[in-house]
Amino acid sequence: MQSLDEALTRLLSAVQPLGEPESVATQDALGRVLAAEVRSLLDVPPADNTSMDGYALRAADVSAPGTLLPVTQRVPAGVVGAVLAPGSAARIFTGAQIPIGADAVVMQEQCEAVADSGAGLGQVRVNTLVQSGQWIRRRGEDVQEGQVVLAQGARLDAAALGLAASVGAAQLTVSRRPRVALFSTGDELVMPGEPLKPGAIYNSNRFTLRALLQGLGCEVIDLGIVPDQLDATRAALRAAAAQADLIITSGGVSVGEEDHLRPAVQAEGRLDLWQIAIKPGKPLAFGEVNRAAGGKAWFIGLPGNPVSSFVTFLLLVRPVILHLQGAAKTAPLGLGLRADFDWPKPDRRREFLRVRVNEQGGLDLFQNQSSGVLSSAVWADGLVDNPAGQAIAKGDCVRFVPLNELLS
Repeated sequence: MQSLDEALTRLLSAVQPLGEPESVATQDALGRVLAAEVRSLLDVPPADNTSMDGYALRAADVSAPGTLLPVTQRVPAGVVGAVLAPGSAARIFTGAQIPIGADAVVMQEQCEAVADSGAGLGQVRVNTLVQSGQWIRRRGEDVQEGQVVLAQGARLDAAALGLAASVGAAQLTVSRRPRVALFSTGDELVMPGEPLKPGAIYNSNRFTLRALLQGLGCEVIDLGIVPDQLDATRAALRAAAAQADLIITSGGVSVGEEDHLRPAVQAEGRLDLWQIAIKPGKPLAFGEVNRAAGGKAWFIGLPGNPVSSFVTFLLLVRPVILHLQGAAKTAPLGLGLRADFDWPKPDRRREFLRVRVNEQGGLDLFQNQSSGVLSSAVWADGLVDNPAGQAIAKGDCVRFVPLNELLS
């Protein structure tokens, strides 16, 4: 058996990024991978502005708490005020540009508005000492014009889209979405809502894998359930290869008489069967399917057990799909957390245990770690990445990989 790291290295070296950039509106780029860096078109903020509702003034004009200053103008956000005369103050609101001449803002809670007998804006009593620069956000303190704010290869989340918009980027250059064909093989499979005849099971892997692919920004070509027939399987592979960059299946690559996927892929292209030293999961098929018009689609066959398929996808297929899009980061971050469970009989393979963070900041273990218990993946919020042969005792520090790192 080869290690997980060896298998992943082989996959990533074989599958090349698509290298087909396209321009999309910033508002439509969630989850996409940048094919070109984003540089700021301006300073952010574009001018000095206030971070508080209050009064803009000269700090030197407030010699002591209780100083009374006339209010000469009102400056809401989006309005450029007049030059502030010495010995006066401007009523100002959060986000508004600081008037020329002012060098500080005093929050309204530290001031007292004083009406006058005329029709003016009244006066303000400043009830605190003032320091030059207080409550002012300086021009360019967040981003400077020409600065790279998002690097090529970055995967765009909500914060990244907001940052791109803040520097004036209406369009972003991103990698094309990978086109991934998905189908299931097995006469025992039926769809939810259909009668469950004896010996049949509902096709859960189709839903799990489709959702995972969609979460990674793929265009999913769902070819449904293919009958357990060699000709039908070969026809499905040809149809998939004609449309897709990558073909994903689960189960059906063993040497049984009813497992036609293996000879079908070999007939239509090339197939390698790997044994990966991980649990859950072990078998992985990797190869390619030729296109009639030339070229090829990559093929990855996952284990059939629900949790094995789920975990193997997260560990091996997810990095491949991100790599296809040119993502700079494909590996999840791990955290060192305390195990609040015992695992006295480790496997000789590297294990990925379904766990959940408890209220004390430790990790609880789902009791049934079988590869067929999909409820464990719903209950868990992460995986313990446990080295081969490593026993775990309560209190040990283990490597925790949050599922939200792997599902986004």
